[in-house]
Amino acid sequence: MLSEFKDFIAKGNVMDMAVGIIIGAAFTAIVTSLVGDLINPIIGLFMGGVDFTNNYAVLSGDVAEGASLEAARETGASVFAYGSFIMAIINFLIIAFVVFMLVKYVNKVKDASTAEEEAAPEEPAGPTAEELLAEIRDALKAS
Repeated sequence: MLSEFKDFIAKGNVMDMAVGIIIGAAFTAIVTSLVGDLINPIIGLFMGGVDFTNNYAVLSGDVAEGASLEAARETGASVFAYGSFIMAIINFLIIAFVVFMLVKYVNKVKDASTAEEEAAPEEPAGPTAEELLAEIRDALKAS
């Protein structure tokens, strides 16, 4: 059973998936920073300087006016954090777009390499073994 598990883990697909998950986690941190540090302030600028991630509605509980989302959650109030949800959608769209661009580039490179292989001129085929033997036979008969 242990050897079967080692064979399963050693397969290329499992290793590729593990690498993909690790890179995906690192990529998520980069996109989260991109959205939180660069895109969110731009959106806030167009919304009149409002910090977009702190947009929420209090469903129940007492929250000080103008408190951040984190402060509202710390008080134990039930909040409808629509700003965080919208940021999650923006994160998803950015990640999906970047993955789309990566897949498109990889497919373009793959298609280009396939086209080069197809366009490569075939080397002229040499004579077959039967043809060589026939030539040798004919040469021996002539001598």
